[in-house]
Amino acid sequence: MKQISSKEIEKGLEILGKHEDSKLFTHINSCVRCGLCAKSCLYYLAGEDERFIPASKVNIVSSVYKRYFTFAGKMVPKLIGARNLDQATVNEMIDLLYGACTMCGRCVKNCSVGVDVEYVVRKGREMLAVMGYVPGSLQSTVKAALESGNNMAILYEDFTDTLDWMEEELRDELDDTGARIPLNEPGSKVLYTLNPREPKFFPLSISAMAKIFYMAKESWTLSTAMYDVTNYAYFSGHPGEAEVISKRMFDEMVKIKAERLVLAECGHGVRSNRWEAPNYIGKKLPFEVLSSVELIASYIENGVICPKKEKVAGKVTLHDPCNLVRGGGIVKEQRYIIKSCVQEFVEMTPSGIENFCCGGGGGQLAMSEYNERRIKIAEIKADQISKTGAAIVVAPCHNCIDQLLQINATYRLNVQIKTLAEIVADSL
Repeated sequence: MKQISSKEIEKGLEILGKHEDSKLFTHINSCVRCGLCAKSCLYYLAGEDERFIPASKVNIVSSVYKRYFTFAGKMVPKLIGARNLDQATVNEMIDLLYGACTMCGRCVKNCSVGVDVEYVVRKGREMLAVMGYVPGSLQSTVKAALESGNNMAILYEDFTDTLDWMEEELRDELDDTGARIPLNEPGSKVLYTLNPREPKFFPLSISAMAKIFYMAKESWTLSTAMYDVTNYAYFSGHPGEAEVISKRMFDEMVKIKAERLVLAECGHGVRSNRWEAPNYIGKKLPFEVLSSVELIASYIENGVICPKKEKVAGKVTLHDPCNLVRGGGIVKEQRYIIKSCVQEFVEMTPSGIENFCCGGGGGQLAMSEYNERRIKIAEIKADQISKTGAAIVVAPCHNCIDQLLQINATYRLNVQIKTLAEIVADSL
């Protein structure tokens, strides 16, 4: 690893010392080190290593703040546990804040005094990002999005070829040559987005949502210029790069003149485009933003589509994506949809806002440096799934789907993993 320079230290401390960030100061000074957050964290539960207690992640950011921004820290740093922002501290921050946190927010819900651990981790990552210490594999994902317009660097020709193929499949299934996957159509009511994993690896998810739009008689379009619902700069912590990605989606909505931006099944994609984007670009969004989960629920509730439960056999359970549920408040809609589409639904224990992360969030799936650790913590999710006795696991998030597929193979669960749109399409 490169050796930290004085200029890099200066950049990191500038993030930490912003006077307008009273939220950060409040939370790094509120943690009482009670340790109650420990059993809320996958990383601690997987091995009971005290380094991975969420409070330890708050503490390392707090210790640097104390060293440079408090009187006691400047005069008697050892007495109050203040630490220099040197190479050893940076190395530990990288391992704890990137390599041992999915930013799932479960610790926040279980903190005795309400410390926003996730926010402190994000600010710590922001420090590391401006200093140039984002793990290489995560930064390469962000770079691909910045340079190509999508995080998997899918070429225009490959994208449109895939959509042409899926449109033909859709027409065959529906026996209607008029069925379409529309592209770049101005004035459409809905601009729909995709997780690039869909055209790259899971094209059936695209046709499933296209089938739902067809049955709902929706006015919708995809954009070939900006369809990527993800924003991995939210995970890397670089605000400037996150702003560029958010601004592209904003500009495309203005160009298409759509009424609604409908976000594909991606937990952090929903959070970054709906809740974080106005902060990144510094303006209120002049259009409606909602997740496909909410849209599908409204279709069913209003009788726009009519699923048939008998078409989906087998016990079904639900994995709650952290950013969609704890970070976005979307809890009831996916349950309403599943119960409308299947004969037997069973909850995981715990579920909803207390559900455990799958282990793939926080950019973990993009960070090959921590693959072994990611699969180890996933045993908790594997155990949750196994105890339900379900044959099908539904997860309205493609990052979760990818992690769950690996969990399924590693822990030999022998279950089917499906998106919410796929279950709905099956029931139609």
